[in-house]
Amino acid sequence: MVKQKTKKRAVQPELDSVYVLKLVMYLIIGALWIRFGNSSGNGQIPIPFGLIIGLLFAMHDHFKIDRKIEYAVLLVAMFVGFWTQAGLYITY
Repeated sequence: MVKQKTKKRAVQPELDSVYVLKLVMYLIIGALWIRFGNSSGNGQIPIPFGLIIGLLFAMHDHFKIDRKIEYAVLLVAMFVGFWTQAGLYITY
């Protein structure tokens, strides 16, 4: 029997700068919130818009750093964004 040789692609490790850039991107995106409310300020409804977008990015990441780290960074950024009131306010 003749074995066929398969070509294996050499997997290049991700650069540290790309890794840090991705983590910063997840921090910025994860902190975004959309808050709906009336003009008097009562009854605001916060929606973690950045977390939703960040999860979509994390699921479809081609370079794939550890997803557990991505999810943890998104969750921390979500809470920081909630407490710092970062995001978009829509009043009616």
